[in-house]
Amino acid sequence: MKSKIISIGSYTPNNIVTNQDLEKRVDTTDEWIASRTGIKERPIADDSQATSDLAYEAAKIAVERAKIDKNEIDLIIVGTCTPDVATPNVGTLIQKSLDLKNFPAFSIEAACSGFIYALNIADKFIKSGDSKCALVVGAETLSRITNWDDRNTCVLFGDGAGAAVISKCNPNKGILYSFLRSDGSGSNALSREVGGTKKPFKKGETDPKDSLIKMDGRAVYSFAVQVMVETINNILINNNITISDIKYIVPHQANERIIEAAARRSKIPRQKFFINIAEFANTSAATIPIALNQLYQEKELSPDDLIITVGFGAGL
Repeated sequence: MKSKIISIGSYTPNNIVTNQDLEKRVDTTDEWIASRTGIKERPIADDSQATSDLAYEAAKIAVERAKIDKNEIDLIIVGTCTPDVATPNVGTLIQKSLDLKNFPAFSIEAACSGFIYALNIADKFIKSGDSKCALVVGAETLSRITNWDDRNTCVLFGDGAGAAVISKCNPNKGILYSFLRSDGSGSNALSREVGGTKKPFKKGETDPKDSLIKMDGRAVYSFAVQVMVETINNILINNNITISDIKYIVPHQANERIIEAAARRSKIPRQKFFINIAEFANTSAATIPIALNQLYQEKELSPDDLIITVGFGAGL
């Protein structure tokens, strides 16, 4: 038994912050941002919107497009590193918003790889027979943990959510192969250190900026290019296929220059990579399902198309 994505949906906030808007806040320019990242604008959540709100909107679309009774869902997994609160988890909050109960609902934290990790777990649930119909979500409100005075990071991130309904299918379709890895030795390259049990926020002692994202851009860039190439090659070799068999590679949208460098190093035509970072920026765990939803809406995918999704992020 295999599992397949039977529907996709996404949601991004209506509030759009452009590069020109950021020019008024930090020492940067539209040309500087676009030339180094490929980003032109990013959706930012309203103060009233939390991660679960974005996730719920994307989930509603995915469930409606699946043409199923929502009560057929028996598993919810959310990839996010920006939960509403420490507990309860975002999965249960979506479950409540959908008026569902009495099945597993949980979140995982794998940063920008969150949707891929969640999809892999749902695939295992379905293969084992423990689930028949899963809702998998990648959702983030990175704007809440972004240092808007740091020009090197504030230009990168946006808010949004993407959701997919996963169901069982015949052995020749669906999710064919997964390859997951982590390298904890690079954990300091991209982190948010304050706010957990090791470094709790202490009023009067903690600098509020220490609870925001910090990144070693060069280290993340080098890692991302390397692992994208390694992952794509692994998938092609272990499935005895060539890049000509692949309709699209849908990568995590962290930086257009990372994707271009990976394309050059792997000698894969750039047009094989679907890129929408200019419009949405880096929405972490949400980038891949948002991209899949755009491909669906633009009618760029057919049922028998082979695609590769590849994520990378904090952890590393």
